[in-house]
Amino acid sequence: MSRLNLSFACWGYDRTEALQTGQVRPDGIDLNFQVLDVEETFFRMIRNREFDVAEMSMSSYCVTLGREDPGFIAIPVFPSRFFRHAGIFVSAKSGIEKPSDLVGKRIGVPEYQLTAPVWIRGILQDEYGVDPSSVTYFFGGEEEPGREEKLKINLPEKFKVIPIGPEQTISRMIADGELDAVYAPRAPSTFYSEPEKVRRLFPDFVSVEKAYFAKTGIFPIMHVVAIRRDVYEKNRWVAQALYKAFVEAQKLVYEQLMVSASLKTMLPWQIAAVEDTIATMGKEWWPYGIDRNRHVIETFTRYHHEQGLSPRQLTVEDMFAPETFSEFRI
Repeated sequence: MSRLNLSFACWGYDRTEALQTGQVRPDGIDLNFQVLDVEETFFRMIRNREFDVAEMSMSSYCVTLGREDPGFIAIPVFPSRFFRHAGIFVSAKSGIEKPSDLVGKRIGVPEYQLTAPVWIRGILQDEYGVDPSSVTYFFGGEEEPGREEKLKINLPEKFKVIPIGPEQTISRMIADGELDAVYAPRAPSTFYSEPEKVRRLFPDFVSVEKAYFAKTGIFPIMHVVAIRRDVYEKNRWVAQALYKAFVEAQKLVYEQLMVSASLKTMLPWQIAAVEDTIATMGKEWWPYGIDRNRHVIETFTRYHHEQGLSPRQLTVEDMFAPETFSEFRI
């Protein structure tokens, strides 16, 4: 039986490296693995459906599910996860000292529908009482002007979302005090180049994020792996085959990170970091699959709906290929 050739676009993560090198091969599939920056992958997949399979923003994916002809179906593989307290930056001119000070302020976001700002707004609401509709959002390029929303969104009137000027950037605006704060997946460059003007809302973000995890059990999911729906409908077995391969590739990384004879990464205290992570989050701290992530996914879909991005709260069953709901261990 011939193998199915599928194109796959994703960033070069350690957890997908074995798929890139061919050390792990999905059953019945030859992957044409293309390593691309996440922004390029998202844009090309969402706008043009250029790949058979691709890493995709979880928020953008959820937006597509609300359309008449949803073009993708996801598998419960999460190549990117990130605690997001570290992604809230404030201007020294804003007078913001604590989360409640954000109410009524001018907030910059690269795009309103990005996954990171969805998580940040939801966390600020649940943990600190900051209503997502209590601020004004300004969206546009963080470092280069002219960025637009990848997907057209129609928000309830209570959410105030305004484009920045065609020559403006969010990074410059927060440093100059034209924005009071920024919610973003990347630190604005002025946070590093002008630290006297831009700082984090939570300077000790690691301790804050560990406390958040201890309280909620949530390690925020940023990205899913999405299959183009026409590819999936022709060969529905690919969902399970891909899922199994991603799990196997990730298992290799868990093992490699514990090897102390020669460090896998350039982090000098890699072993200490891994041991601390295990003590805080458990041996499988980056779980794939439905069962171990249901609460995280349902929290995100609630935020997505409450923030006007989904007409209803999506269910886990709405989001993932049914072939991947049977849990197994490699």
